[in-house]
Amino acid sequence: MTQVSLVPILLCVAALACAGIAIWRGPRPVTRGLVIDRLLRYLFVFPLGLQGLWAFVGHVFFPAQSAAAIGWSDSPFQFEVGMANLGLGLASLYVAFRGFEARLAAALVAAAFLIGAGLIHITGIVGSGNLAPGNAGPIMVTDFLTPIAVLLLLFLGIRAPSEVADDVRARGRV
Repeated sequence: MTQVSLVPILLCVAALACAGIAIWRGPRPVTRGLVIDRLLRYLFVFPLGLQGLWAFVGHVFFPAQSAAAIGWSDSPFQFEVGMANLGLGLASLYVAFRGFEARLAAALVAAAFLIGAGLIHITGIVGSGNLAPGNAGPIMVTDFLTPIAVLLLLFLGIRAPSEVADDVRARGRV
């Protein structure tokens, strides 16, 4: 496994560590909503936001090296993938500190892009036996697991309108 293959793993670990610290330092009692919010926040910051920017830099400024790590031939497609990663990275950093609707929109875009990329990785493995670390390694796994984790957390964080109203009343905001 190359050092580049470690980036997705390190960014997932960073997300979990930062979420853990934020929860530990957060208000008491710790609520399910707080845990979900902090996990989502740092998944958007690290494996979606920073990894998107990292992939942008790699595909746009180092296309030959990126293509070699993936087992591809260098092509103009590298620029296209890099720009998609730039959009994903910037949007993810923005929504990390926003509400449910913004996070859901970004999660749907991330899921479409990343799961599609993951399917291309699988096609490369099945079709041509491409087991390059940038194709069959951690990036392929995170292409599936990251959007699934984010969508699952968003689903778990949905509350009925009556629960939201009760929470607002309990805090004296109504």
